[in-house]
Amino acid sequence: MGKIIKLLLPAIVIGMFTACQSGNKQKTVTEKNPNIVIIYLDDLGYGDLSSYGATELVTPNIDALANGGIRFTNGYATSSTCTPSRYGLLTGVYPWRNKDAKILPGTAPLIIDTAQMTIPKMLKSQGYHTGIVGKWHLGLGNGHVDWNQRVSPGPNELGFNDAYIMAATQDRVPTVYINNGYVDNLDPNDPIEISYKQNFEGEPTGKENPELLSLKWHHGHNNSIINGIPRIGYMKGGVAAKWSDIDMADHFLGKAQEYVKAHKNEPFFLYYAMQQPHVPRTPHPRFEGKSGMGPRGDVILEADWCIGEFMNTLKEEGLLENTLIVFTSDNGPVLNDGYYDDAVEKIGKHAPSGELRGGKYSLFEAGTRVPFITYWKGKIEPKISDALVCQIDLLSSLSVLVGSETKGMDSENLLDVFIGKKNVDRKELVIEASTKTAFRKGDWIMIPPYKGQAISKFVNIELGNSKKYQLYNLKEDIGQKNNLADLNKDKLNEMIASFEAVRGTDYSNTEKLELK
Repeated sequence: MGKIIKLLLPAIVIGMFTACQSGNKQKTVTEKNPNIVIIYLDDLGYGDLSSYGATELVTPNIDALANGGIRFTNGYATSSTCTPSRYGLLTGVYPWRNKDAKILPGTAPLIIDTAQMTIPKMLKSQGYHTGIVGKWHLGLGNGHVDWNQRVSPGPNELGFNDAYIMAATQDRVPTVYINNGYVDNLDPNDPIEISYKQNFEGEPTGKENPELLSLKWHHGHNNSIINGIPRIGYMKGGVAAKWSDIDMADHFLGKAQEYVKAHKNEPFFLYYAMQQPHVPRTPHPRFEGKSGMGPRGDVILEADWCIGEFMNTLKEEGLLENTLIVFTSDNGPVLNDGYYDDAVEKIGKHAPSGELRGGKYSLFEAGTRVPFITYWKGKIEPKISDALVCQIDLLSSLSVLVGSETKGMDSENLLDVFIGKKNVDRKELVIEASTKTAFRKGDWIMIPPYKGQAISKFVNIELGNSKKYQLYNLKEDIGQKNNLADLNKDKLNEMIASFEAVRGTDYSNTEKLELK
């Protein structure tokens, strides 16, 4: 017996040592690798939240993040429209470097190369489980998609273990959910057909069948009718798979909660890409009329409620103290974006852009300066930060957080800024609107001359186009009312030189002006 014990003793000691090492390693991973959640809203403006100055809308759950974390006043998306912003967020690369990073139809091919580095790919390499729930709008497949088979490449090929998405936007076909490449709830006897060129025989459209509409179109949204709402593009079949618009917020919330519960025992990354307040604005009946501002205000309140419910899930699962949350929006606000839904008529005193000029589609500040909040209970001290930060900086910053050496091409490591240890910001930033670019450096922003209408005839937003250079000091003139280009030639020349050092010289569709 003694001989057996003597033989077993080394094995027991080694086993205890290994278990100890394993425990220490697990502790290190847990401390080093917090869960990471990016909550990304769609068309939410700088002035749409009560924590950012709104007086006509109250958003208590988002305000709890802002008041318990860092509320950035100089936080930017890369673009004033959705697809390019989402491209920049996930890749850490300026979207103007990719000619395909523009607003995409629902049938567009994937615009991120599967060999390209992304946030989920980087985190997956560090032991994270990665998931996306919500809006995608970065293309799927190779441009010739059969929606009745597995659709790839897509999010799964870019680093997401789980992907429950809509292909493009709520106002575009296909109006179905896609679960890891497969259309959810698809009846194989009722195949889906999609076209952005021509309608299918016998299918009603918003343009030809207004009597079938529950929501009237204003511009551009007059093709296939789904749930009484006319969309962009044509769709036939897939009846059982079509989503319910009024249940979309609850549906995505449920999927986000399921993801958290399923992966609470391992480091996880969740990209929760909400659809609000993008058109068509379809609040659940629980929220209909709640804001007094029509559907746009209602869906903002709905989104706030969803975030509160999601945070409750993190709390109930004991995850709040080990979860970094980033809350932001893909671009600035727009009221009439294709439907008659009282957004303009019932706006009242509410200012979706706050004190900023412009909005969605614009080179002015309200196009890309958006709500931007970081929250980590017990780790981030509440504060307001005026540091200049951008969504493209998340890749390099999160990389440092989890011990990776990955860096994005245009992504800066601002981890200490995002978690409140420092207030040192990025020195310069290129922003874009519909492939046109402008340049922020310090307190100054320069917009080169561009051809095109000054105000969009459809959405009634100042786009930033001018035949002259524009130069604004945002610290003194946040509303961009005073163009200083003619009064401060030295600063203008300095800004142009710095801009062209990053952007190159082939950026304007207007002849360069002689500066004296």
